[in-house]
Formats: sequence, structure tokens, C-alpha cells
Amino acid sequence: MLGINEVKAGKYIVFDSEPYRVLSDEHSKTGRAGAVLRTKLKNLSTGAVLEKTFQGADRLEEADISRNKAQYLYQEGDDYAFMDNSTYEQFSLSKDVLGELTDYLIEGTEVTIISFNGNPINVELPVKIKFKVTQAPPGLKGDTASGGDKVVTLETGLKVTTPLFINEGDEIIVNTEKGEYVSRA
Repeated sequence: MLGINEVKAGKYIVFDSEPYRVLSDEHSKTGRAGAVLRTKLKNLSTGAVLEKTFQGADRLEEADISRNKAQYLYQEGDDYAFMDNSTYEQFSLSKDVLGELTDYLIEGTEVTIISFNGNPINVELPVKIKFKVTQAPPGLKGDTASGGDKVVTLETGLKVTTPLFINEGDEIIVNTEKGEYVSRA
């Protein structure tokens, strides 16, 4: 069990029988009122974010989270299939659980599985992934005085703002945390 002074951003806890990741923590103490911990928690199963305040005497259970490497295989309806690289066991996660991560999944992408009590509940993507540009409007000559950007469509359907010199068929690297263009591949 963790006391509130041990709960920091990045820790995994169990709250209402669900695994959560602590996104932010703010400790405060006022006179006789005692210590208070204000947190922002992300549910690892559903992706929902909530704000919760804990009092000084509260005890929290640390979540039994494990991480393994896996490979994204394919999409079947609203389910996305993955294979654990160490056990070769296949499992699937729904689009509801993965949320925006589905915009970055290409067959063969290596991801990190997050498991709670031995059951896969979510995945983490690499920070940078290479994509092929499937649609790009032509860059207009003379429009570069202000730097110039255009929106291109990637092979997964994701739209990203890139410099004008990116063309259809080019491969680019995208930051998955920010959803931004990084460089040509």
C-alpha cells in the first residue's frame, strides 16, 4: 500500500478496482486540515481521465503492471490484433480502448503491451513511426516566404501538417505523442 506522499506522476495505482496511471500530482498542506493530494488519473482500461483528491490518511494500492513487446498484426472490425513477442500469444483490443492510438497502427509495428494482473489492457506506441504519404496537395512555388505548411494524409488516414516539399509517395517520420511531422524518412 502506498501513502499519499509516495504517489507521483507516472505511478500505477488501483482505484475502484481499476488500474490507473497518475498523470499529475499536487501535494498541499494547510494548517490543521492535514495533507491533501490532488491528482489527475488516467484509466488504463478505458482511457478516461479523472481528477481525484486524496486525504492524508488515505492508502492506495500499487497496480501490478507488466510490460512486454508485441507486434501489431491486423484490424478485424473494431478489434485490433496483436502478438506477444515472447510467448507468441495473440490477443485483441477494441477501438474503444485504444482510442487515438489506432491512427498510428501499421501492420508490423512493434508496440509495448501494458498488462494488469496478466491481462493485456492497452499498448504504448514508439515515440516515432515511419508513414507513407498517400495524399498531398501540390506545393505552390513562391509560397515559401512565410515557411509554408500543408496538410497531408498518411496511409492510416491520419492527417498531419508538413512542410511544402513533402509529396505523395514520400515516407515521413511522425511523433506519436504530439501527432506532428518530425522529418523525412
